[in-house]
Amino acid sequence: MRIYEFIDRQKAVFPVKVLCRVCGVSRSAFYEWKARPLSQHELDDEMLAREIEAIWEASGRAYGAPRVWRWLKDQGFAVARKRVARLMAERGWRGRGPKRRWVRTTVQDPAATPAKDLVNGNFTATAPGELLVGDITYLPTWEGWLYLATVIDVYSRRVVGWSIADHMRAELVCDALRMADTTRGGLDGAIFHSDRGSQYTSGDFQELCAELGVTRSMGRTGVCWDNALAESFFATLKNELIYTRAWPTRKGCRLAVVEWIEGFYNRRRMHSSIGYLAPFEKERRHSHDERDEQDAA
Repeated sequence: MRIYEFIDRQKAVFPVKVLCRVCGVSRSAFYEWKARPLSQHELDDEMLAREIEAIWEASGRAYGAPRVWRWLKDQGFAVARKRVARLMAERGWRGRGPKRRWVRTTVQDPAATPAKDLVNGNFTATAPGELLVGDITYLPTWEGWLYLATVIDVYSRRVVGWSIADHMRAELVCDALRMADTTRGGLDGAIFHSDRGSQYTSGDFQELCAELGVTRSMGRTGVCWDNALAESFFATLKNELIYTRAWPTRKGCRLAVVEWIEGFYNRRRMHSSIGYLAPFEKERRHSHDERDEQDAA
């Protein structure tokens, strides 16, 4: 039966005669199958497939079966994860897996004294604004590299600060932290964790952290696990946006990244590490719980 479904989906591209011969079935059997009424199970599959396709398209074709299934579940659909995976596989709808490309963005200043590691691989927080992580990555365009610095709130996975430029000077990371300070309405008491790149050990960045009341924390150079959360965000950005097309201009790439961060990632993208919630929803629920506690007191 699934062979006939495959032929039916492909007949707009290839002749039925060729499809039947390749699949080893007769044309008469295919047309007989086509003429019969669909079963209730097949009708349900078709309706579910339409929902799945809408979710998959809304994610920029980035979500695989696990996140599509979770989205359906959150919308009240009682459906097995295996069924979602089957329907997506049959239609060729796949999430985006990781691609490995590397450009060195962490250059340590041997004369600088790094801050102590206050995180030690424990990327958890009990509230927004407690622990922030930052890093720099590259964005390839036909006009040359762009560099993106981010500040991510560990509690909600929200990108609260970012800066994009055609250089990796200290002002790149300083601008990202200033944006985070504005977004949060102040960062006094927060811990900011990064690698030991020269931008983060620079005098300008140290002075800014002191001005904002931020305590610096640094992992080991060249050990991605010491800043795994920031690395994970960059992998997601590149798999779901940067590697999906060519970027002729820096301006076009910059606008797309900003739209992806603010329009999709922060507001709609589900994160398995925070219960398949989007960052904004995670923070909204935290605020709601705080209000309930205050009312109870």
